[in-house]
Amino acid sequence: MNIRRLSVADAATFRALRLAALLDKPEAFVVSHEEEMDQPLAHFVKMLATRDGQTVFGAFDGDTLVGIAGLKRETLMQLAHKAQVWGMYVAERARGHGVARELLLAALATARATPGVAKVTLSVDSQNVAAIALYESLGFVVFAREADAVRLDGQSRDDLQMHLRLDTAP
Repeated sequence: MNIRRLSVADAATFRALRLAALLDKPEAFVVSHEEEMDQPLAHFVKMLATRDGQTVFGAFDGDTLVGIAGLKRETLMQLAHKAQVWGMYVAERARGHGVARELLLAALATARATPGVAKVTLSVDSQNVAAIALYESLGFVVFAREADAVRLDGQSRDDLQMHLRLDTAP
C-alpha cells in the first residue's frame, strides 16, 4: 500500500472514489452523493489544490486509489492551533488491511510537522464502531456528542466529536 499526498493531477480518480464513498457510506459524510455528483471536475481540483493547511492523502493499491483522508488547518488566528480530519474513506475491497490507520497516521504526521498545530479534531457517526475504535487506538477521545447531527433517509443520526492533543499523544 502506498500512501501519498494527492495533487490536482489525481482529481479525476479522487472524484470517482469520493462519489463512490458518498454512495457506499452516506452516513459518514455531511454532503450527499446527489449534491456532489454534478459538480464539475474543477470542484475536485480545488479540493486537491496545494494551499497552506490543507492536504488530501490517498492510499493506492498499485495504481488504484482505494482510500482518502483530508486534513485541514483552521484559518482563523484564534483557531489556528487546530486541524481537522475530514472525508476519510476506504473502499470495501481494501478494508481490514490497515489502510485507514495508515491514512490517519499520514494526516497526523503532517499535523505534528505543522508549526503551531496542537490538536486534531474529527467527527464520526456514533454508530461507526470500527472507525471509533481506530480513532481511540490512536489516542483520540470523545469530547462531545451531537444528537440529531445528520438526517439520512429521514432518520436522525448522532455524531461524536473527537480530538487528539498532539502534545500528549503517544
